[in-house]
Amino acid sequence: MKSIKGPAIFLAQFAGDESPFNSLESIAQWAQGLGYKGLQIPSWDARLFDLARAAEDLAYCAEIKATLAKFDLEITELSTHLQGQLVAVHPAYDEMFDGFADPSVRGNPDARQKWAVNQMFLAAKASKNLGLTAHVTFPGALLWPFMYPWPQRPQGLVEQGFEELAKRWRPILDAFDAAGVDVCYEIHPGEDLHDGATFERFLEAVDNHPRCCILFDPSHFVLQHLDYLDFIDRYHERIKMFHVKDAELNPTGRDGVYGGYQSWEDRAGRFRSLGDGQVDFRSIFSKLTKYNFDGWAVLEWECCIKHPEDGAAEGARFIEDHIIRVTERAFDDFAGGDIDAAANRRILGLSKE
Repeated sequence: MKSIKGPAIFLAQFAGDESPFNSLESIAQWAQGLGYKGLQIPSWDARLFDLARAAEDLAYCAEIKATLAKFDLEITELSTHLQGQLVAVHPAYDEMFDGFADPSVRGNPDARQKWAVNQMFLAAKASKNLGLTAHVTFPGALLWPFMYPWPQRPQGLVEQGFEELAKRWRPILDAFDAAGVDVCYEIHPGEDLHDGATFERFLEAVDNHPRCCILFDPSHFVLQHLDYLDFIDRYHERIKMFHVKDAELNPTGRDGVYGGYQSWEDRAGRFRSLGDGQVDFRSIFSKLTKYNFDGWAVLEWECCIKHPEDGAAEGARFIEDHIIRVTERAFDDFAGGDIDAAANRRILGLSKE
């Protein structure tokens, strides 16, 4: 078994225009002061990172790593959540997702999709140049408007949707394979990969591609009322990334999983800072350790109640307290000894032959 690496923090929710959140060096110093050892970097935020440059400039990548090393930090993964989302967008969401794209391709879905795919290719190169082995992203969605089967879905609609999603992602997966990097899709409502069944559909559609992996975030399972511990048992071989995020689901006779179009504060299901929700993290850390999870425990802070800086400070300590230092020997080793085949045969009542 291996001890999970961490604590680390995803910077997307913290980057801003004011110090210390407006540059990689200053936010790194802030994170170190809280006890973090790794940073997951949003590749779209120019205040922190230049994706195109990292894909082509090894000296720039060395500079990024050196900046973090000054604070005893390292990059855990790059994130392309926003760009990955744009690989597959249903027209119903065109306008709402347009803001994720470069201004030059907004209002042009075809150009936007090509831009997004190119961003993914750049991310594969940049990840390799930085010496990373995993990458985190969203898969996008063509079928989400039809998640609930009313009106009845036409025969073949779901199969065709996953066929198209796989067609778009297969060249990207191949590029990451060439770079030696796993693509970890966040299993998330609003994505076509939002639970185990949909991940299996996609995995089959990409012919069980070796780089098709999972970002495991239990908060999204709580909000869907899914068994996140059983999910680890089923898919641990594909889980290569772990977002440590808490959530709670308190359904009433008035609202439940769907949320009633209410704000995050008023929904039955909502994200919480670590320790304030319902996720059984002790069991999660135990299972991932048992299955030799070889990645980082990365805080993703999303809470509609607590201040983000408090959530970040508490989160570092929370993760540190949950990382299991694995034992180097069995607890009952004292009762054992060297293998004695002859003695074992006698104990079993077997002949000497």
